[in-house]
Amino acid sequence: MFWNRKLKRRSELREKPAPDGWKAILTERAPLLSRVPAVDLDELFGHIQVFLSEKKFEGCQGFEITDEVRVTIAAQACLLLLHRDTDYFPATETIMVYPDEFEVEVEEAEDDWIVTEYTEDRSGESWDYGPIVLSWRDVLESARVDADGYNVVIHEFSHQLDLENGEIDGVPKLPDPAAYAKWKENFTLAYEAHCDAVDRGSSTELDEYGSDSPHEFFSVVVEAFFETPQSLQRLHPGVYNLLAEYFEQDPLTWSN
Repeated sequence: MFWNRKLKRRSELREKPAPDGWKAILTERAPLLSRVPAVDLDELFGHIQVFLSEKKFEGCQGFEITDEVRVTIAAQACLLLLHRDTDYFPATETIMVYPDEFEVEVEEAEDDWIVTEYTEDRSGESWDYGPIVLSWRDVLESARVDADGYNVVIHEFSHQLDLENGEIDGVPKLPDPAAYAKWKENFTLAYEAHCDAVDRGSSTELDEYGSDSPHEFFSVVVEAFFETPQSLQRLHPGVYNLLAEYFEQDPLTWSN
């Protein structure tokens, strides 16, 4: 009964017209979305309505949460939800926004069991079954340039898609065992090739951070899928095709 009420409420929210001002905000702050096919915009705005009704935004270090902040972040996150059955990133209830990069305490275990502790500046962070943390400056900068393969909102929310199969491992929830096998085969080959290129010091069109782990590689290629689809399709056509199937979108066909 509760789930039915939730679905009904979401359906009603998706039918609401987009408030005045949303399109102007996104035209200025997220030019990537101007390339999204016009036929998809109503669906995107419907998802934003649901997202904003269910997620809580918190400003950190005195940062003020405005409609501009909420809509800019929500729109880029909801780009990942188009055309698919979705539960709207169920593991995340809160988006915490800092004015700039924020510090996190990191513990790193070495092979000889020595634990190194240090502080690291970050532009974004996605917690398992917890909040997403973003730097507003980096949200703006990564959205402003829409063809560099870097988008902090897409990166962090793609980790939440990764989590939907039960763990952060670079593999999202897929329809059947055959799909998992195909995914792992293609992504493993691409990840190993990317790591080899980074280790050799060769130039790579993908963010080197993708060599850190399979789950970071997944988020990096999702960024590239939406921002630099031509490069990703040329470098790793199998990965591109799997992402096109998963997202039910083909950014190669979008206007430039």
